[in-house]
Amino acid sequence: MSAPPLLELRGVAKDYPAPGGSLRVLHEASLTVAPGESMAVTGPSGSGKSTLLGLMAGLERPSAGTLLWRGRDMTALSEDELAAWRRVSVGFIFQNHRLVGALSALENVMLPLEICGVPGPQARERALGALAALGLAERAEHRPHQLSGGEQQRVAIARAYVHAPALILADEPTGALDGDTAAAVLSSFLALNAEKGAALVLVTHNPEVAARLGRTVRLARGRLA
Repeated sequence: MSAPPLLELRGVAKDYPAPGGSLRVLHEASLTVAPGESMAVTGPSGSGKSTLLGLMAGLERPSAGTLLWRGRDMTALSEDELAAWRRVSVGFIFQNHRLVGALSALENVMLPLEICGVPGPQARERALGALAALGLAERAEHRPHQLSGGEQQRVAIARAYVHAPALILADEPTGALDGDTAAAVLSSFLALNAEKGAALVLVTHNPEVAARLGRTVRLARGRLA
């Protein structure tokens, strides 16, 4: 038998409360993500892209359908079980990086390792390596306000990869950057992903960004086209 996909959605739908009833923002989406593959999710604003990503990360619960991780049904897990799975298996990159302002770049990158119980010296060494891979070794002790927008996003990328997750989810990771900076950050991001071998699902409005990933799926009005 062949190995199951890394992640699989089977008829997954999502409803939100609305005046007069519920509003379905994602309709019966079925999708597989193979280990190590890269995928762009495109579509207009309001098409359900961020909802799809939140479901993939276990941050949202589906209203219908099944989410499987390596063939295991995830929909019945408790919130604590989902959180434990995310800590080990998923890295998430937000458009606006969401760094902790009171911490240095190094301390921000160390956070996932500390949450996973990695001893301090080992966490520091791994975090420094992740920053160095993205050209930020000399900026390790700087706080976010002392970094450019592109540098802040690179720190967020290092934080997402430092615990070696099997799946990286990125929501418009270069959308808040100017064109030249976005291109440079995307190049370093994709180079790191190729080195680490994680599966990557990236939401983007930009067709040039989508073209640099291995596969593209499109959402329109909450439906996978």
